[in-house]
Amino acid sequence: MRIGLIWVPVELECRFKMARAGQLGVALRTWGGKRKGAGRKPAGARAGVSHQPRPALSAHHPAHVTMRVLPHVWNLRSRRAFRAIARALVSSNDRDGFRIVHFSVQGNQLHLIVEARNAQRLSRGMQGLATWIARRLNQLIGRRGKVFADRFHAQVLRTPLEVARALAYSSAGGDGPPLTAAPRTWLLRRGGRRAH
Repeated sequence: MRIGLIWVPVELECRFKMARAGQLGVALRTWGGKRKGAGRKPAGARAGVSHQPRPALSAHHPAHVTMRVLPHVWNLRSRRAFRAIARALVSSNDRDGFRIVHFSVQGNQLHLIVEARNAQRLSRGMQGLATWIARRLNQLIGRRGKVFADRFHAQVLRTPLEVARALAYSSAGGDGPPLTAAPRTWLLRRGGRRAH
């Protein structure tokens, strides 16, 4: 092989070849940016409902569910708002393993005693109910957008005493008939009365 004016033997040819250039590694920062658990956790009034997994729910236990509305939404106990909520409760009740047994409408929150086949049915039923209520309240107020402040809060009622306390708490200072549908679980049929 000839390089310029010099002849180079073939066996020496590989010595003069350049090594392939590889990509250089860059040390990346390990702080900042989007990652699991990043950011300051809300506190105080903004804390809202925890995003931890909800407790397991069986068809044998009712649940006490609370939904809070945003400050711009009218008082839920006003006649027009209550009518809109009642229509939404009737239209979404007793569907596919989810039923509302008792409800109480208070100024800025809604208390429900519900029965669901499992946690997924509870979640789907509450999502549907929240959509129905939000649509009707937005239509009433004449606006669009978010109505509920956060996710719903649910507490599984496992004992007769918990059922009696939830019924008493949700009935205190609220509107709504004591029962909207006949209960199917033993705890709601007899358990609440036994605790007194």
